[in-house]
Amino acid sequence: MSLLYNKIERGNPSDTAAPKKWYPVLKSTGLVKEKEVAKQLADETTLNPKEAEFSIAQLFKVMVADLLDGKTVQLGDLGSFRLTAHCESVNTEEEVTAAQIKNLNVRFTASEALKEALRKAHFVAVESLTKK
Repeated sequence: MSLLYNKIERGNPSDTAAPKKWYPVLKSTGLVKEKEVAKQLADETTLNPKEAEFSIAQLFKVMVADLLDGKTVQLGDLGSFRLTAHCESVNTEEEVTAAQIKNLNVRFTASEALKEALRKAHFVAVESLTKK
């Protein structure tokens, strides 16, 4: 398995006078939807595809409930999920209210096992696939 990347030239939005620089940007090779993930899980376990699909739906339901209860959700060797908030600031402690919370974000922190697995990634330039 290899991760594909494109070479992209970008400028610094905070310093438009600075010269543009080149970066490798990962390219998606497709989208795997819930039904396919369930099928893959079923192939690796004793669950049938419908049971696996139901399990994924229930995992979503349980995770949302726990996150909205203020908990961090750790999923074994995958990592953990927690909520953070985008808020407006005020000048004094007395002015702080929940109305300043404008939206919630889900933050994922990879486990050490996942980080170690990702260190083994192999990268291939997309352009190298089209050269003969």
